[in-house]
Amino acid sequence: MNEPICDGRVVIVTGAGGGIGRYHALEFARQGAKVVVNDRGVRVDGSDGARETVSAADAVVAEIIERGGEAVADYHDVSDMAGAEALVQRAVDEFGQLNVLVNNAGIVRDRTVANMAESEWDDVIRVHLKGTFAPTHFASRYWRSLHKEGRPVPARIVNTTSTSGLFGNPGQSNYGAAKAGIASFTMITAMELHRYGIKVNAVSPGARTRMTAGLIDEPEGDFDPFDPAAIAPFVVWLGSDAAGEMTGQVLAVSGGTVTVLEPWRPGPSEERPHLFSVQDVADVVPKLLADAYINPRLPQG
Repeated sequence: MNEPICDGRVVIVTGAGGGIGRYHALEFARQGAKVVVNDRGVRVDGSDGARETVSAADAVVAEIIERGGEAVADYHDVSDMAGAEALVQRAVDEFGQLNVLVNNAGIVRDRTVANMAESEWDDVIRVHLKGTFAPTHFASRYWRSLHKEGRPVPARIVNTTSTSGLFGNPGQSNYGAAKAGIASFTMITAMELHRYGIKVNAVSPGARTRMTAGLIDEPEGDFDPFDPAAIAPFVVWLGSDAAGEMTGQVLAVSGGTVTVLEPWRPGPSEERPHLFSVQDVADVVPKLLADAYINPRLPQG
């Protein structure tokens, strides 16, 4: 039997009351980690509603404990600085340390840009983007202080981005902008935190959850290419020493498929020994575009 790869680690998973976050929490516990199951208990659009996922977070904790693991539920708002600080402190107070932060919490409020309300933009950006920044801020400060004291711990951050932000999806300018920001945030924080031994990576999941309800068909056979359980092994691996020195990377995962996503990089270019005129631009740019990779999701013609 293989040894658990996260034995003794303390892990925070945000948005872990359901969907892929639940599977992350369960798999981390199965691999020996002690888990803080964070979920505010709101509907998929972020509204309070019946706060049904608060009990779901408790249920995830109960499931972990029933299987012999250790976990606690947490209900702080990760997009609030005080809430994020309290979440990180909760892990340290409850289990003595923190090793892994999985930023997974999110909401959707889909609308075309012409119809989108200010609150729909602000709330989605806040929950996804600030909800990734705030826990990362306090976790990195905690790990940095240990590093300066000569007591570094194996520290890893796994963020959740989306193809909506990496390739685009109509009706999700708010969600896509936030997820694109998380991908850049992952690369930049990987550069900044490397000196402290902190590894930062991200996953772009393709899975059937509350957030994708109505967008993904039910499986027709035994194999479900959008099974939300498919993402957890990659997240847990990224949270372990098995991932080695890997940092600043994004993995797209869906069912039995994994793809390493390549970031923005220079494509075809042309240089001239003078400033470009408007006519120069008209001559050069179409030629360069003819040789460039064009996102197939963009309108053609």
